[in-house]
Amino acid sequence: MKRHVLSTRLWHWINLVAVSVLFMSGLNISNAHPHLYWGDYGFDPDDAWLHVIRFPGYVTIPNYYSLAAARDWHNIAAWLFAVALLAMWVNMLVSRRFAREIRTSPREWKPSHLANDIRGHLRGNYEAHEGKYNTLQKIAYGSVYGVFLPMMVFTGLAISPGIEPAAPWLVDILGGRQSARSLHFLFAWGLFGFVVVHVVMVIAAGASKQIWSMIDGGEEETEVPHD
Repeated sequence: MKRHVLSTRLWHWINLVAVSVLFMSGLNISNAHPHLYWGDYGFDPDDAWLHVIRFPGYVTIPNYYSLAAARDWHNIAAWLFAVALLAMWVNMLVSRRFAREIRTSPREWKPSHLANDIRGHLRGNYEAHEGKYNTLQKIAYGSVYGVFLPMMVFTGLAISPGIEPAAPWLVDILGGRQSARSLHFLFAWGLFGFVVVHVVMVIAAGASKQIWSMIDGGEEETEVPHD
């Protein structure tokens, strides 16, 4: 069995494109009102909990300020992102790949085990103790798959025009429309932070080999089931 199955490789590159467009068009949208609030309403910058910088054109889509164009790019990429994420989750659950490769065991959450994994990373040792990923990788990927990416979808829906008449409960669960907007911003930057760390780790582990394995699947490996 290849280290990365075809569905994982396809999702990885599709998600890279979708998230890149979402993030860069989102920065353009943020420029329209760079202030964040909690609750249902927020208009006055004096009431904001965070004042966001204005992002320059070289990091936004499009590369000039246009709220309408940025929303068009954002909506197109959002559909690609959401459909691909749903397909990936269905695939992981049906094939049980999430349970075999990413689910952590109680033993892996013991402080001594986590400390050992942290020491290993600091020494440049990223090998898994068992299975495909080590504990820190499982926690990181599990958090992204199970929390960050789904919350990007749910908070994005909550701040979409017209969602409240169709699903008012979603806005209520997230604490109001402006709270959902703030959470959307925080999860987006949390995801950006994960990507930065991910790229650094790929470089540390051998960039050319790691990138190529996400194209051709990598070396053959024998998969051992774990309970």
